[in-house]
Amino acid sequence: MSTVISSRQQRSPALPHKQALPVTFSRLSRAFGSGTAAHTVLTDITFEVIPGEVLAILGASGCGKSTLLRAAAGLDAPSSGAVLIGETPVNGIDDRCAVAFQEPRLLPWLSLRANIAIGLPKGTSTPDGKAKVEELLGLVELADFAEHRPREVSGGMAQRAALARALARNPGVLLLDEPFGALDALTRLRMQDLLLDIHRAQPTTVLLVTHDVDEALQLADRIIVLDKSTDPAQAGASISRTLTVPGDRPRDRNSVELARMRSSLLNTLGVKGH
Repeated sequence: MSTVISSRQQRSPALPHKQALPVTFSRLSRAFGSGTAAHTVLTDITFEVIPGEVLAILGASGCGKSTLLRAAAGLDAPSSGAVLIGETPVNGIDDRCAVAFQEPRLLPWLSLRANIAIGLPKGTSTPDGKAKVEELLGLVELADFAEHRPREVSGGMAQRAALARALARNPGVLLLDEPFGALDALTRLRMQDLLLDIHRAQPTTVLLVTHDVDEALQLADRIIVLDKSTDPAQAGASISRTLTVPGDRPRDRNSVELARMRSSLLNTLGVKGH
């Protein structure tokens, strides 16, 4: 992988990469339904993500992690508060963002090359588009499988194609919703390493939703933990903890310091006996 990336870095990219952008969540709350049937998911979420940062969002199932990410992408609107990218509020689907989900969501009748090309910004010229797709195929190590269809490749390869499709948008912000959650353990570790390689080659701001504490510690500069309040007067999840992960990436998976952090995070998440 390092050979592929270093050779790519020595030439100008096919399309200029958008500048990494800051993201601000300002007193964001989200409730579904109305009246007595209303269900509040998020309450008064406020934090900032600096340009180029990788921020991981941890929390139990149902605490609103994906809802938070959807608000940043403009796929869902907050009930109150706002999300800003740069200094501009998100209002509807925002082309400054790209999203990759847990499932690759590739079109089964198209080749991997054609699926990646779907992500290109509108108005991209044919020569620039072709060059960008080839660049991304090399970056995610799929050049030899470019004409394969999704059913002809492994789950990890399909997920790599989905990541490349998101990167084809040249996003200022990359939103990842448990992108490796459906993969086996070994493939997941390789995908984590790949994401770090990609972030070095094409720096952008990354918000990563994950259930995996170890994944957050390996990939993130900072971690926020969402948790539902024990106060019956406060409905919905809020930020219970924010921490900075020490050390440069890639990090030593056997680090004693990371092991202490892992134990502390698991305690925060209510996991006992680890």
